[in-house]
Amino acid sequence: MTDHAPSPHAPAEPAPAEPTGRIVLLTTSHRVAPGILSWPAWQTLHSADRVLCADPGHPQLPYLREAGIEVERVIPDAHELVEACAGGRTVVVLPSGEGDQRLTDGLARLAGSGRVSMPDLELLPGSYDLPGARLLDLVQVMDRIRRECPWSSRQTHGDLVKYGIEEAYELVEAIEAGDREELREELGDVLLQVVFHARIAEEGRPEDGSEPFSIDDVAGTLVEKLIHRHPHVFGDAEANTPEEVKAHWLRTKAVEKQRDSVTDGIPLGQPGLALAAKLAGRARTGALAVELPRGEGIGYELLELAARAEASGIDPETALRAAARVYRDAIRAAEGVGE
Repeated sequence: MTDHAPSPHAPAEPAPAEPTGRIVLLTTSHRVAPGILSWPAWQTLHSADRVLCADPGHPQLPYLREAGIEVERVIPDAHELVEACAGGRTVVVLPSGEGDQRLTDGLARLAGSGRVSMPDLELLPGSYDLPGARLLDLVQVMDRIRRECPWSSRQTHGDLVKYGIEEAYELVEAIEAGDREELREELGDVLLQVVFHARIAEEGRPEDGSEPFSIDDVAGTLVEKLIHRHPHVFGDAEANTPEEVKAHWLRTKAVEKQRDSVTDGIPLGQPGLALAAKLAGRARTGALAVELPRGEGIGYELLELAARAEASGIDPETALRAAARVYRDAIRAAEGVGE
């Protein structure tokens, strides 16, 4: 077998393609404290050939410098960024808002042209929003509205009372109608009332010496209450049925409130049927043998009906509203509305 030398006219082997490198767009959430980054983000930052950021006030910069990461305060255009990745280099870009769209649009145009060997383009979240993160946005928006809106800046707790009542009723209506989109919106309107009142409360009431409190104080108090009233979830108590949970709840409330009467804390301004049912429920829970007052008139009849409904586990307000909706539909049908 004879070895043959390669022909001088044979085509040369193609040179291996040069690695195109990697562009990493490192995003972070403004709702997470700066410097708190994911482990993949820190690994990428430490191993990158270059880290670029155009914004000298970027909140991550002090923490990157503290970690020994050199950040160049410049953002090249798309062509320059691709060239910076030549030879397999990795370039991390910290988006700064201004100019980011121009850069990403330029990279997209280069990739679509087919004339450039594009580096790998990766979007790396350095921090993620936690559940409830948009509530922080809500607090910030409410704060600005309170400071800058001519109407909102003048409202008091008393001025907003009627809106709280209206929004609560609209929420109930959305629930009873089974409208999910409406439910979402009405929950937001009720939440607005909470955040608005809390923002007003931050300013205190100098005229009567009232101490200010914030939405964080409101949430903190609620968290403590929920934990304390759910020892079967956060403690060693046991409750395997809804009835046992309710018993825990009532015992805990009784210790917390130290009320003189089972009627203490019942708002007398609520609708009449709801008020009557609440009173009847408190009397029944307290095992008080109190007979319903007897008298003439529709009020006493309604009181008896409300107490009977409560004893049967029926909310008389809900039941009456359901019947009223049927009645409304009958009226509209008689009018020929909707036909």
